[in-house]
Amino acid sequence: MALTDAAIRKAKPTTKPRKLFDERGLFLFVPLTGGKLWRLKYRFAGKEKLLALGSYPEVSLADARERRDAARKLVAAGVDPSEQRRAEKEASGASFEQVAREWLSKFRETWTDSHTETVVSRLEQNVFPDLGKKVTREITAPDLLRVLRRIETRGANETARRVRQICGQVFRYAIATGRADRDPSADLRGALAHVQVEHRTAVTDPKKLAGLLRVLDGYDGSLIVRCALRLAPLVFVRPGELRKAEWSEINLETGQWTIPGWRMKMRQSLTVPLSRQATAVLRELQPLTGDGKYVFPSARSASRPMSDNAILAAMRRSGIPKEETTGHGFRATARTILDEVLSFRVDLIEHQLGHAVKDPNGRAYNRTAFLPERIAMMQQWSDFLDELKANSNSVAEGGGLRA
Repeated sequence: MALTDAAIRKAKPTTKPRKLFDERGLFLFVPLTGGKLWRLKYRFAGKEKLLALGSYPEVSLADARERRDAARKLVAAGVDPSEQRRAEKEASGASFEQVAREWLSKFRETWTDSHTETVVSRLEQNVFPDLGKKVTREITAPDLLRVLRRIETRGANETARRVRQICGQVFRYAIATGRADRDPSADLRGALAHVQVEHRTAVTDPKKLAGLLRVLDGYDGSLIVRCALRLAPLVFVRPGELRKAEWSEINLETGQWTIPGWRMKMRQSLTVPLSRQATAVLRELQPLTGDGKYVFPSARSASRPMSDNAILAAMRRSGIPKEETTGHGFRATARTILDEVLSFRVDLIEHQLGHAVKDPNGRAYNRTAFLPERIAMMQQWSDFLDELKANSNSVAEGGGLRA
């Protein structure tokens, strides 16, 4: 017989625990200590199990029946309601560090190594000490703001902005996986100090570039660093792509260097045509490092690439101030001069810079798009730099080296 509210109200503890049964496995448990607890008896995978549904009167008879029906639907769908509740409880109590590290494991394969290192470092140094152990769902905008304000007190306003963006990604992942209800970082737009954008310095005047190139050619340090300095302006790839170059990616016979997508910022592989000058630099270096993995190995271990500060430090030792150019600045130099002095098509330049370029249908071009044109452009660029070093006055105006 089904239970009634009147029968439930009259139920009292006795000398033995009591079970007052309703329907379809639902019953009210009355222990010796008092209280009235709803339980559901069900079978899953051939085993009898119990599920707690709350206590009376907080959970009424009607509410208990609704919860029973919901649990039975899960069983019918092949889901154990006890296991689902356990998983939901664990999810709701997941700490920010747990969620963040899970998010990192999901997406780090799509990032470059340097980007992964930066994200992990920013979380471990700035966020985990304060928020790592807090339940993700319970973190508020003021909690996050206190962390970001502490970063700003160091004068690292750009880092504070980046950390807010990273935390926002973690919170959105937590929402998607049922461990947060909202993203508190969204409430902090406009709350951080304004960041003054500093563009990377680059030489775009051909006369100044001639002097810079002569200084680089005169570097008297190690052959590995000297070759990296000479190759950097010829190929104008990102510093990380240059220092992590592997011999297996380079074909000196065809004059092509194929950088795999996992090492590229845009995750798309790129073919870099090697001019005669670039090939000559690599052939000079090959007897020294060609038997190893990296074209530019670390001075401390051939199993690691050159450090990210090696080229910059060499430029500073050569007397090139940071206000004049950086390793990354060669990209801006090539972008400007190829366009404004040598009059190459912008889309060819963008392709060679490894930027996202779409076809008329909005699809990304593959790595070999316009390769013959880019081979010609890269050779003409190297010839231009040679003539520039030899006689800056005659080529400052273009010197006949136009596309």
